[in-house]
Amino acid sequence: MIKRDRAERGVGAPRASELAGVQGPPAINRRQFLKVSTIGGVAASALGFDLGPALAAVRTLKIARTTETRSTCPYCSVSCGVIIHTLGDRSRNVKPSVVHVEGDPDHPINQGTLCPKGITLKHNIVNDLRLTKVRYRAPGAREWQDKSWDWAIDRIARLVKQTRDAHLIEKDHQGRALHALTAMGVIGGCTDTNEVNYLLVKAFRAGLGVIPIEQQARI
Repeated sequence: MIKRDRAERGVGAPRASELAGVQGPPAINRRQFLKVSTIGGVAASALGFDLGPALAAVRTLKIARTTETRSTCPYCSVSCGVIIHTLGDRSRNVKPSVVHVEGDPDHPINQGTLCPKGITLKHNIVNDLRLTKVRYRAPGAREWQDKSWDWAIDRIARLVKQTRDAHLIEKDHQGRALHALTAMGVIGGCTDTNEVNYLLVKAFRAGLGVIPIEQQARI
């Protein structure tokens, strides 16, 4: 109304008397804004409006350009399936980074759900305190030393051979062939597949004669 009167009179600025009855938008603080937003969301849900697509759109922004890798949660023997989202185009000069971990909805065990510990799996992967190299403390020493993986593998192989040579039981008390080693044991993790477990039994029990072989899923 004021704009039309000004156009008819050819006047650019409105009069003070014209603005006297015009009110601007009401002032609102942060607490009132949050309260109104919460009430509006509850009202929309109560009236039957489906907010799922809107929430899904917000969530998609986080993983829109990521690469999905299906894996298994390593925390317990339930072996829930997870999807690890990594950001990076796999170029030689680009190091992929994990941005999100969620339950795998197609996995038959958990069907997309994760326990409170499994849902924090990302913080186990992306963690400044996570060890990324071999740390070794010699017997009786107080300081930890950084070692290479080749050194660690050679030391493990040497100790396994020494233990087997010293403690392998080749015959029982009646003189029958036994081929048993009880001085060392092997344990598999919940992320091991059937093929991995088969190789563990084949290599350690049939090959080295190790008797104590366990699996985390049985403990």
